[in-house]
Amino acid sequence: MIEKHIVLEEIDSALFYGANNANLQMIKALFPKLRIMARGNVIRAMGDDEVLNTFENYVKQLEEHGSRYNSLKEEVLLDIFNGNRPMVEREGDVIVFSITGRPITPRTENQLHLVKSYRENDMVFAVGPAGSGKTYTAIALAVRALKNKEVKKLILCRPAVEAGEKLGFLPGDMKEKIDPYLQPLYDALEDMIPPQKLKEYMELGIIQIAPLAFMRGRTLNDAVVILDEAQNTTIPQLKMFLTRMGMNTKMIVTGDLTQIDLPSSVRSGLSHAMHLLRGIKGIGIVELNKKDIVRHKLVTRIVEAYEKEKENFPPAPTKEG
Repeated sequence: MIEKHIVLEEIDSALFYGANNANLQMIKALFPKLRIMARGNVIRAMGDDEVLNTFENYVKQLEEHGSRYNSLKEEVLLDIFNGNRPMVEREGDVIVFSITGRPITPRTENQLHLVKSYRENDMVFAVGPAGSGKTYTAIALAVRALKNKEVKKLILCRPAVEAGEKLGFLPGDMKEKIDPYLQPLYDALEDMIPPQKLKEYMELGIIQIAPLAFMRGRTLNDAVVILDEAQNTTIPQLKMFLTRMGMNTKMIVTGDLTQIDLPSSVRSGLSHAMHLLRGIKGIGIVELNKKDIVRHKLVTRIVEAYEKEKENFPPAPTKEG
């Protein structure tokens, strides 16, 4: 009798084993001639060499499917065991699958334009109002690149600028101080990568989330790098970020030029860069609008109301004025 150890490297073990180990129990039933035990991300199987080889190949196919679709259902286990291609939801424009197995796709024409621009360029600027899906789509593209082994790491960052309010002294270590600024990035990642796998990626530095200031002095190779809320960067800050680009790296810069939280005397680095770099080969610029808003329908109405107010009422005079 031979024993083999199979390590699940590409998938969260909880997803692989299923709720209450339902998937594991089915796998055991499909291979009655093997003694199968699982602990953590390691599966131990004992039996004849030929059956073990079949079993190892089967596990790897399940792992590949589960990693891609973030889902392993009973019918998938049976399809793969019987040598059939599992039936999955229409893939068409699917970027990745959420942790619930829901396909994440571009939901508007401009979001699709963002996906195409990412494919055709090494650097993409995506600007648009709140809720237009620019950050979520960008992170989905980055997660897909990581899953497909096109890059070795994801680097996500934001400028640590408060949205019109003073947060004051934040207690805790550096991570605890900056996490409130980076929470929207965590939210998107948690929707696309199982919790245990996400924790592992972050501990290994495969996924890095940091404030913009931490990018200084680095050269970023083999990565997808996303700068979110770029409207709150100064011109020198954004220049510093853009020049971090290394070999086999893609950059996505997202922002909303209607939500600049910089002092009125400071020009946004995002508007400056879009004007300066427009038309350069290898750089794509995608402008989303209120038609791309995919949050609650009230968000669209709120954006429209503020746009109308801006048109009808001039800004209040400053003290100097």
